Amino acid sequence: MWADISREFADSPSQGRIVRFLLENGFGINEEGRIVCNDIEIPATHIGRAIETDRRVVDATARRILENPELREIFTRMRAAPDLTRVAEALGLSVITLYPKDAQQKGIVGAAVEVLVEHNLSIRQIFVTDPYLAEEPKLVMIVGEPRIPASVYEKMRALPQVKRLVI
Repeated sequence: MWADISREFADSPSQGRIVRFLLENGFGINEEGRIVCNDIEIPATHIGRAIETDRRVVDATARRILENPELREIFTRMRAAPDLTRVAEALGLSVITLYPKDAQQKGIVGAAVEVLVEHNLSIRQIFVTDPYLAEEPKLVMIVGEPRIPASVYEKMRALPQVKRLVI
């Protein structure tokens, strides 16, 4: 998908940056061409300020997305999901962030989940960053326990897919 988007916006790097920003943040576009987060409009000036571009470029990008049937389908349906990583401790949860050696490799999520299941830990949230959108893709697991046994970290670090593990 990202290759198609890159080609579509190859003639305008600033519009390409806007599209990437929208995808990274789960922002969509409504039928009126406004940037939205779960149906709440976000002013183009705020998007422009966040990525240091003019609001007119943001508006033009939104219109261009709506003119492309494939992109329209994606962005009019886009929804943002809550990321509990910053509030996990306050909620009595733990966060494990796994950085893979090769994010294209299959079985990374399954291997990590297997370790958690072996230790009877409940997963409250799990997500991966897309290797095409993130400079350093990662797997984030939020576990329903305030403390995680050291053996969990040891087993995860030992997985062949793991480059780095952050607790």
